[in-house]
Amino acid sequence: MNNANSIRSSNFNANNPTVVVAHGWLGGENTNINPTIRDAYLGKSDTNVIILCWRRLAVSTYPTAASGVPAVGRGLGQFLTFLNSVTGQPFNRMHLVGFSLGAHLVGNAGRELGGRVARVTGLDPAGPLWSYNRNRLRGSDGVYVEAIHTDGGLTGLGIGSAIADADFFPNGGTSQPGCATSLCNHNRAYELFASTVTRNHLVARQCSSTTQVSTNNCRGSNFHMGNDDLNKRGSGLFRVNTGRRYPF
Repeated sequence: MNNANSIRSSNFNANNPTVVVAHGWLGGENTNINPTIRDAYLGKSDTNVIILCWRRLAVSTYPTAASGVPAVGRGLGQFLTFLNSVTGQPFNRMHLVGFSLGAHLVGNAGRELGGRVARVTGLDPAGPLWSYNRNRLRGSDGVYVEAIHTDGGLTGLGIGSAIADADFFPNGGTSQPGCATSLCNHNRAYELFASTVTRNHLVARQCSSTTQVSTNNCRGSNFHMGNDDLNKRGSGLFRVNTGRRYPF
């Protein structure tokens, strides 16, 4: 932060899009989400991938970590303002991706930037303590805001309700094929997303109600879940059915 030489001496290229990845509770720089999403992007095209490590706070108790999310998000937003001032890269070339608590974190970063980032993607945004929290991810946090819900049941780790522009509910959004635990369902969100960055193959159907989502009865238009398209636009509820294992 505020060290222009650290950016100039890095591999940052303002001509390439920028993706920021934020882990969740108990995560850190070596958490699986980071190499999974990084490799998906770098395996496809030249991209600036920035990993936000907020481990010092994330390894606290869940309520402590959750309460610190807005401040870390604002700090990320201020860093991106600094990045913009040093490199000239516009906010509409930036995509913020966060998992669990990290989803609300990147929402707050987008809010700090006045909703000007091209995309914000929440990967199974954390549920506990967030249902009525004014600091949670919302549709105005970016030009286009997407949430992928994979563990939204009553005892799920994710928030089960629609909170973004477009909300995707893979396999109904509460349990995932091949998973026997809530944590497996939860982690599936970033695995699915990484796969769509590479393949852009998961096509959802729009749903007119949450009942249609849960009964697999959606009849609306097709819309791709995830991917790396900075100009993506859409809104509504969507369901997509996936396989049990990568690439799903």
